[in-house]
Amino acid sequence: MKGMSIIVKKVSQLIAGIIFLYGIYIVLHGHLTPGGGFAGGAILAGAFILIVLAFGTDIIHLKHDEERASLFEGLGLLAFILLAILGFIIGIKVFFNNYLPKGQLGELVSAGLIPLYNIAVGIEVCAALFTIFLALVIYKEEISK
Repeated sequence: MKGMSIIVKKVSQLIAGIIFLYGIYIVLHGHLTPGGGFAGGAILAGAFILIVLAFGTDIIHLKHDEERASLFEGLGLLAFILLAILGFIIGIKVFFNNYLPKGQLGELVSAGLIPLYNIAVGIEVCAALFTIFLALVIYKEEISK
């Protein structure tokens, strides 16, 4: 797939940047507003998918990007699990419990571990959705050959 026209490519670059920033906002403010890791991760994946759709599959190496996305998927899941068992590691004897200070109500750093869980879930969901998209594109490319 060659990609779209230069106008579509430039507009997609601009829109993908805005979508990416909005996804990060949703992930980081998930404990204060509706949203969080899953919703923000889906939005972040949409930004990456938009770039692939606009620029086509010729400029990227899909197999390598699929492997990289799978790596980030595993890292997000590993970060989530490590946060859950870190209470046992540091000696507090808690699992999936908050061991960080809660902070001030309504502030960005006010929910202990929840923002960190949201970041890990956001990375995992973004990578998983992007991996699924890339797998479908690779499958289509191999069939059309």
